[in-house]
Amino acid sequence: MDTLTGDIKFNEERGYQEIERERWENWRWQVKNAIKTVPDFEEALGISLPAELRRTFEKTLKTFPLAITPYYASLIDRKNLEVDPIFKQAFPSPKELERTDFEMEDPLAEERDSPVLGVTKRYPDRVLFLVSNTCAMYCRHCTRKRKVGKTDFIPSKERITAGIEYIRSNPEIRDVLVSGGDPFMLPTDFLDDILTRLREIDHVEIVRIGTRTPVVLPFRIDDELVTMLKKHHPLWINTHFNHPREFTSASRKALARLADAGIPLGNQSVLLAGVNDSPLVMKKLVHLLVQNRVRPYYLFQCDMSEGLNHFRTPIGKGIEIVESLIGHTSGYARPVYVIDAPGGGGKIPVQPNYQLSCSGSKSVLRNYEGVITTYQEPENYQEPDPEVIEATLNHETSDYPEAVGICRLLQDDNSDISLIPETQS
Repeated sequence: MDTLTGDIKFNEERGYQEIERERWENWRWQVKNAIKTVPDFEEALGISLPAELRRTFEKTLKTFPLAITPYYASLIDRKNLEVDPIFKQAFPSPKELERTDFEMEDPLAEERDSPVLGVTKRYPDRVLFLVSNTCAMYCRHCTRKRKVGKTDFIPSKERITAGIEYIRSNPEIRDVLVSGGDPFMLPTDFLDDILTRLREIDHVEIVRIGTRTPVVLPFRIDDELVTMLKKHHPLWINTHFNHPREFTSASRKALARLADAGIPLGNQSVLLAGVNDSPLVMKKLVHLLVQNRVRPYYLFQCDMSEGLNHFRTPIGKGIEIVESLIGHTSGYARPVYVIDAPGGGGKIPVQPNYQLSCSGSKSVLRNYEGVITTYQEPENYQEPDPEVIEATLNHETSDYPEAVGICRLLQDDNSDISLIPETQS
């Protein structure tokens, strides 16, 4: 059956018997009936795994838990498990236990950059605010495998309040990314309270929410949730589609509800070996995203978290995919390929090189076809006067945080001539 348009939940060939539509489309029923054991998985899909394979899967579950919604499990091609991209994202692999020297529990140093529990501040004007440790599905490539699904990391109301008070007391924070786990797994009224308190902070201009429910639990995007979200504009939502097969009639409906509510939608994919490490797959994915009013935002290089080595690709594969998109599809359909730097360095964009050389008067460029051209630099360009800029914006200089890093070195009124790393080998 065509997974792009069909109601595959009723497809008996995939192992699921017919279920009343009312129950199937109830997100709480989906969560309550999540697949959490290997026998449950076999029963749901109507398959029987070889005994040795079953033992290796169960061994993995002792370290990294399993949770798959019946909806997402119904997308799995049970006849081709070894190569199925849905199965690979949802079901544990023995390769998760094959650790390398490069893998880390917290590769992005979120704990180190946490001024209060649950808040990570890495950039001058924004924070990551973790309000949930629960997800509808435990993605096998999750960078926070150390936290998700573990009771030790359930955020308390007191911890969430402490995070909000930290944001309130730091006026340079203008953008808050609410994440987890998945914020949409919280009760609607609880999430409403969090968003309300954030909106009461004058200097918080933008609130973003990261969620994968449109992919793995689209029925969570119901009228009650959407009505609540509409109260908190300007609100942005980023979701997480990795493969074209994740687009179904249900996921399309969920995205339409959010877009019709006036919420700008973005998508953050992770480049995963054996799932979407193909220019053809990624082009189909980004086209489906924009058809459904979702802007491809980031394509992430897979992080060096524990148990993810089998998912990682060479950086060159990401460059190849970007090369296949630039010039070959619309600019708004191209995500930015980034590496979230190990050790807390933040997101580093990585792109093909289109500037081949330059002089004081010209730049030599190439296009996607390989055509080489030159761009003549202006002869009498003058830098804008900072005082004029401030006057046109009607802002005081003190409104802006002090520049750091490369940006600081580029300022004409700055006397620094170098950046000195804090740690040197």
